[in-house]
Amino acid sequence: MSTTGLTVASINVNGLRAAARNGMAQWVAERRPDVVTLQEVRAPDDLVEGLAAEILGEGWTVAHAESEQKGRAGVAVASRLPLSARRTIDDEPRFVGKGRWIEADLEMPDGRTLTVVSVYVHTGDEASPERMTEKLAFLDAMTSRMEALRTQGRHVLITGDLNVAHREVDLKNWKGNLTSAGFLPEERAWFDRWFDSLGWVDVGRSLAGDGPGPYTWWSFRGRSFDNDAGWRIDYQIATPELASLAVSTSVDRAPSYAERWSDHAPVVVTYRFSHPE
Repeated sequence: MSTTGLTVASINVNGLRAAARNGMAQWVAERRPDVVTLQEVRAPDDLVEGLAAEILGEGWTVAHAESEQKGRAGVAVASRLPLSARRTIDDEPRFVGKGRWIEADLEMPDGRTLTVVSVYVHTGDEASPERMTEKLAFLDAMTSRMEALRTQGRHVLITGDLNVAHREVDLKNWKGNLTSAGFLPEERAWFDRWFDSLGWVDVGRSLAGDGPGPYTWWSFRGRSFDNDAGWRIDYQIATPELASLAVSTSVDRAPSYAERWSDHAPVVVTYRFSHPE
């Protein structure tokens, strides 16, 4: 048997056009991922392919779900490998056109299909019951789709900015955020369900250890980045069989505040697949 590595990077780009201007291409050239999932693309379909080529180089295939709200949301899966199918979460009418979910299929050396999902869960607002209700409804719809994909016997990888810190080790100032959106008990309960009841694996946490951190988002305001006062809200969540193939993970935190091209850092995981000679 021989093995093939697949390196998957997930990053909230905070606007793909801004990331292109601010140096994302250099990170791609140095890191050389095989699959890149993007959140908060904030660009129309007719620009995304060109921007992806500018940042990633030639030979990539891109699946993109645009938000109907100009300058908002948008998610994409970009791959050096061919994508055999692309789907959104259109079976849930209230989320059609929101630009929050795109899934794409790749054929793996072990003969199974790998479905890679790029998902963006909006921040929510603890002072707005309507926005929190919508966020929790999306997490519900997301869970149903995750389980539906899993029943088809494929590898499934959920990546993206989920805007929830699961546990106290996932944000620096957890005591000051007990009543803040992103750390509310009703949000975190969905993560308990995924990992404790349904058997999904938080790959970053399983490989990086107990924490605290590594964090994946720091506010542009104040000295959050310099003081590493961040949140771990970006994830790669895998089916158990896929998680067992994960061999390394890292959060590619920028060397300095001035070198950031997003307020998030890429979450990078390498998976190793076996295949017959």
